Amino acid sequence: MWVLVVTFLIFFMHAGFAMLEAGQVRSKNVANQLTKNLLTWSVGVLAFFIVGAGFSTVVGTLTSSGSITVADLYATMTTNAVNDWVGWLFGAVFAMTAATIVSGAVAGRAKLRAYVSYTVLLAAVIYPVVTGFTWGGGLLAVNDGAANGFIADALGGVGFADFAGGMIVHGMGGIAGLTAAYVIGPRMDRYNSDGSTNVIPGHSMTFAALGTLILAFGWYGFNVGTAATVFAVQDGSLVLGAFDYVGRVALNTTLGMAAGAVGAGLAALYKSGKVDTLYVANGLLAGLVGVTASANVVVWYGGIISGLIAGAQLPFVFEFVEKRLKIDDVCAVFPVHGSAGVVGALLLPFFHVDGFSATLLAAQVVGVVVIAAWTILATGAVFGLFKSVGQARVSPEHERDGLDVSEHGVDTYPEFGKPDTVTDGGENDIIRTDGGEANDGEIKLVTAFIRPDKLSDVKTGLAEVGAPSLTVTNVSGRGSQPAKKGQWRGEEYTVDLHQKVKIECVVADIPAGDVAAAISDAAQTGEKGDGKVFVLPVENAYQIRTGEEGRSAV
Repeated sequence: MWVLVVTFLIFFMHAGFAMLEAGQVRSKNVANQLTKNLLTWSVGVLAFFIVGAGFSTVVGTLTSSGSITVADLYATMTTNAVNDWVGWLFGAVFAMTAATIVSGAVAGRAKLRAYVSYTVLLAAVIYPVVTGFTWGGGLLAVNDGAANGFIADALGGVGFADFAGGMIVHGMGGIAGLTAAYVIGPRMDRYNSDGSTNVIPGHSMTFAALGTLILAFGWYGFNVGTAATVFAVQDGSLVLGAFDYVGRVALNTTLGMAAGAVGAGLAALYKSGKVDTLYVANGLLAGLVGVTASANVVVWYGGIISGLIAGAQLPFVFEFVEKRLKIDDVCAVFPVHGSAGVVGALLLPFFHVDGFSATLLAAQVVGVVVIAAWTILATGAVFGLFKSVGQARVSPEHERDGLDVSEHGVDTYPEFGKPDTVTDGGENDIIRTDGGEANDGEIKLVTAFIRPDKLSDVKTGLAEVGAPSLTVTNVSGRGSQPAKKGQWRGEEYTVDLHQKVKIECVVADIPAGDVAAAISDAAQTGEKGDGKVFVLPVENAYQIRTGEEGRSAV
């Protein structure tokens, strides 16, 4: 029951990943990112059940002193022990966490088929090799009498230590994401011809912050849940098992989380003079990654220091990846998961409750190198193959249009005006007291540029004056409204083209002056940036359906 409850908590982390990544991509790629998160779980968990879990056991046995049988490959599917399936599910949510990290690095340009294919291979082979080396009792495992890892034997029985996947899950996922992003290449317009970078902000800081907090909530299942011996049975009664051990994990998880956010915020303040919101959010997660490997065996101040360093390294590593390596890691998965996982694994021996151990440090270094090398090799090979046959990334046209439309045929934000008012082209009952014709018998085009949030009011105003039709377009431009400075992950960029809505209304029987006045009155706030209204003559008009021409066509 304990394992199932924490498994459900870890599963809920996928909601956090979805929100976090959706917030950090452009609005035209949100549906694509959400689809990848949904398919990561759906496709990946099937691959892990059918192949991955058994393959992990085989790898662990082959790289230790044991022997394997063919039945080991499909033991998960044929077991009669219900608890074995509970254990499989617990392992599956860890595997899917590693898989979904990669999607954030290649956002905005990776083909869905390439990403999904990689997810299948990661869940079936790449991640199971890592767990086989470690938790599966293989190459890097601690010598506990049941498993003799080759490297652990060489280190006198001291194997690689990773309590809940700081390096095995998050470090591996972050390194895989960085490798995939390198092979696929950066997004269009991310870098200039001289090598300088262009900032491409995500579309929703709100989503990013919400996703961060959901992930942090689920992380208690990730770390604390790994202490699966919290309950025990003694003399036929249920008693608390290693609760002091669980308490240490919960404490270090909490302290590392908090210290990571503080460390990233301070580093951002040092670099840019401002406490960057996204860095604080990403730093909170980096702090969690930093203590995930060691939460069960480090003293409390070790949890704080590990989290603090993991958070503080984030802005510097992201800048190095972005500006020196020229790798476009959209959601900063490497500094948040990759380098933070490495840092946490390597710091473990320095704050161990039993004191520092040089042998343990050597085991940690070897473990990090082996996991990183395998991940880079396998991921580079898969995405390199897709790239060689032209299937790694979408076409420039599709990337420019956005992956929501090109890959899925949907628009995540189809309405940019509230659908509360409809100008349906009804009868015009306006009576002119002068007996003349509106617009002196001419056709007029009224064009306006307004604030997006005033569109609903303008539609209402137009309906009240009987405007029969209008066209609305999202545009950007500049006029008297001053430029502003924006910031995305600590980098400033100038916002001199402001988001506006363009309204076009062609009128014949309705006075253009009335239409212009209705728009002006409804759109006015009294501040710079309210926009402008223009009235232009239209030489002629043609109704496509009926063939009518002139005023009757309007």
